[in-house]
Amino acid sequence: MAFEEHITEFAGHPVIDWNAEESIQDPQGTMYRISLSYDEQEGTTPWTEKLRQFFGASKPKPMVRWADKFNLFLDTPNAHQVTGLVIGDWRLGDAQDSASVVESLVEARDRLPNLTAIFLGDLTREECEISWLEQCDVSPLLNAYPQLEHFCVRGATNLSFGQLQHQHLKTLIVQSGGLGASVIHEILTAQLPQLEHLELWLGIDDYGGDAKVPDLQPLLDGNLFPNLTYLGLRNSEIADGIAQALANAPVLNGIKTLDFSMGTLSDTGAQALLTSPLIPNLQKLDIHHHFCSEAVVQKFAHLGIEVDTSEPQEEETYNNESWRYVAVSE
Repeated sequence: MAFEEHITEFAGHPVIDWNAEESIQDPQGTMYRISLSYDEQEGTTPWTEKLRQFFGASKPKPMVRWADKFNLFLDTPNAHQVTGLVIGDWRLGDAQDSASVVESLVEARDRLPNLTAIFLGDLTREECEISWLEQCDVSPLLNAYPQLEHFCVRGATNLSFGQLQHQHLKTLIVQSGGLGASVIHEILTAQLPQLEHLELWLGIDDYGGDAKVPDLQPLLDGNLFPNLTYLGLRNSEIADGIAQALANAPVLNGIKTLDFSMGTLSDTGAQALLTSPLIPNLQKLDIHHHFCSEAVVQKFAHLGIEVDTSEPQEEETYNNESWRYVAVSE
């Protein structure tokens, strides 16, 4: 899986690109995506005439930053009613990491009182490989919006959550090609009493995914997030080890969906799931993009729950060694 297209839905609502020439028609039912294109960055689109007037007629084609477009969005009627934002490419004409974006969003907290959903980093592969996407400490952003319920961040380079405490967050998603153990520790020590959906793309060691099974043990023990119903430990090169540790883990007593997709799960990890006394209590198990044999895949049909076993993969052999790959790394 690669990010060939931008997302079209988030937090249960459709996502559309915000055009500075258009009004905000559906502030509560639509997630607005704010992103810079090359033409906008170079000041060659109609809306940049507003900036030209601001800077003065003698200033041709001012370089546009993401914050400039965001400020125009804030000045648009109905902006204060918006409930969700999707942040696209901010890097044109601005710093490479997301710090300036986070700063702009924090400064706008009083102008976006109804914001309950943020997706930070909806960039396609053409715009930026996920391993090159530089984030920052996002804790000021989460602190600035205490009513936030859904937060997704793409890219884990320089990502930090700090000492996270949030009373209303229900969904936390971290999409990465390699999620560091230090970030996982921050998440697993966070105070998130309302968290229902936790989705971690663990990735591979070569791209920063240095977490091992023991780093996840506090989560597997089942005492961290009492309202958790969805657990996604996705895109992992240590899927087999996690499956073996998870098979009898107390966390399975509370969740309804276990998402193991996009990783390197093989017959070894699959057998642990198949023999687990707790897996049949789930409503859904997702292992799509796996390396299991057909014989083992057929056994999942007898669990009595919904199981996604699609997208079987074949191991590749180099120099007499077998290799399995996660769906998203670079």
